[in-house]
Amino acid sequence: MKVEIINPDKTIYNGEADLVQLPGKDGSFEILNNHAPLISVLKEGKVKVIDKDKKTMFFDIKGGVFEVLKNKILVLAE
Repeated sequence: MKVEIINPDKTIYNGEADLVQLPGKDGSFEILNNHAPLISVLKEGKVKVIDKDKKTMFFDIKGGVFEVLKNKILVLAE
């Protein structure tokens, strides 16, 4: 699935991933390929991305929102 993590200043990550773990306002959750459409609020924490090569990356955010739609995840982070 395509993942894009952006903040007001720049694009933090733009690429393909097998798994994305997000710090939701009511708890952390994971998004896998073919996930149902979803929009949610994020709290401060780390976004975990496991790419197609099984490389794990972490990105610190201070909050934000995200959308999952048609195998694309868009994270608008602070």
